Amino acid sequence: MADWITTGEAALLTGYTAENVRQLVKAGKVKGQRWGRDWQIDRSSVLAYVQMVAKLGKKRGPKPKN
Repeated sequence: MADWITTGEAALLTGYTAENVRQLVKAGKVKGQRWGRDWQIDRSSVLAYVQMVAKLGKKRGPKPKN
């Protein structure tokens, strides 16, 4: 069963803004749904996204000089 958190809680958890979290949901990168006027985010989904971005960031670096 999903552990639903608010966009504000997701923002505190990730360091992103609440608006950025909502954009991630709308883009399909994070699981979430709208209940009434409030967005609820799947905690495991947002944590998985943050880990994926961190992993990709480690691959980046200065380009090798020829």
